[in-house]
Amino acid sequence: MKGSIAVRITALCLAVAGVVAILGGLISARLVVQTAREVSQQTLSDQADVVAGQLADSRIGIRRVVEVLRGQGIAVVQVRPNGTVVSGDATAEKAARQAGVLSVSGAEHKAVQVGDRTLLVELRPADERGTIALVRESETAKGVGRKLIGNIVVALGIGLLVAAVAGLFLARLLSRPLRRTAGVAYSMTHGRRDLRAPVDGPREVAEVAASVNELADALQRSESRQRDFLLSVSHELRTPLTAVKGFAESLADGVVTGDAVPAAGRTIEQEADRLDRLVSDLLDLARLGADDFRLDLVPMDLSALVSDTAEVWTARCQTAGVRFAVESAPGQVWVLADPRRLRQVVDGLAENALRVTPTGRPIVLALATDQGTAVLQVRDGGPGLAPEEYAMAFDRGVLNARYAGSRPVGTGIGLALVHGLVTRMSGTITAAPAPEGGAAFTVRLPTA
Repeated sequence: MKGSIAVRITALCLAVAGVVAILGGLISARLVVQTAREVSQQTLSDQADVVAGQLADSRIGIRRVVEVLRGQGIAVVQVRPNGTVVSGDATAEKAARQAGVLSVSGAEHKAVQVGDRTLLVELRPADERGTIALVRESETAKGVGRKLIGNIVVALGIGLLVAAVAGLFLARLLSRPLRRTAGVAYSMTHGRRDLRAPVDGPREVAEVAASVNELADALQRSESRQRDFLLSVSHELRTPLTAVKGFAESLADGVVTGDAVPAAGRTIEQEADRLDRLVSDLLDLARLGADDFRLDLVPMDLSALVSDTAEVWTARCQTAGVRFAVESAPGQVWVLADPRRLRQVVDGLAENALRVTPTGRPIVLALATDQGTAVLQVRDGGPGLAPEEYAMAFDRGVLNARYAGSRPVGTGIGLALVHGLVTRMSGTITAAPAPEGGAAFTVRLPTA
């Protein structure tokens, strides 16, 4: 439990309760002691007024009054007109002298210190009978202060107990769902994807649990896509490998002889090239996010790139029975790009289009400019995609998993690689329906 949230919350509650109780008690003690002293002073002042009145009345003797006040803890000091001080208490007399009993001109209130004792003094002139001083030790205020301090200590103890209970309750309320969420996260690090944290408790804790659950869902989807992608890549690798191995064994065993040998060799070469392209695409896709992936950006003319590409793909499309058309803007269109990588982008999009375009349908390579942007398009007359699939067309392996078995598909590497290359060249690529009936892939690059 050391350092846990439960201990910290409990300690914080105790600290807050203790500080509040102590500060409140000190402030209350000061106020109560001061109020008690003021009340004692006011009471003594009222008694002094009464004694002064009685002393002024020659018919009332002072002796009886002095005895009554002494029983209440109040000493009376009288100064006669001739300056003689009459008192039965030396300490009271000393306090009265300190308060200025010999030079009183009106009612005065004083608090004087005699040794370690605080004495309240009320001074009153009594006409021709002289001056009187009522002296009382401030014990009442002290007693109230001591009682108050005792009450503060009791309140502090009760407050700390309540704070400890409240802190433990709050800590358990917070830590229980957090511990469950932490347990789910720990299980996720060991490969579990079927567990979900309960979304309960305070709002912030519930948000943490919901975030962990969303992360688990995302990991589950991502790993599922990765498995499908690996299965697809394995299949694509196995197909040319099987062909290469089969023809190589036929050549080695002498099954293929004579005029059939060159054809077998060409097949082996073609499948080896296919393997090489596939492995290269995999390596490029893996290296795209690395800092050492280099692009040689130079000014280049897209019109020349379109012209060179058209020569190659016109022949390939004729062989497949697909019509190939070029729509190019007049003049040169300059961009800052890597010529080899941009050609790889166009070839990848064209190969993807040729794979799905039926015989007799068109493939269009178009180039245009739009407000300082070069727009390069590859459109096809194939079956196209569902509306919701265009946004995820560049996610690795998604289209392969969706259409494997229902139409010709690749590994899912090509479009993901194309997207990464265009992005690294400060461009954008989008997918949308094409006027020809299939899909249109649009690359936008800033003109140079």
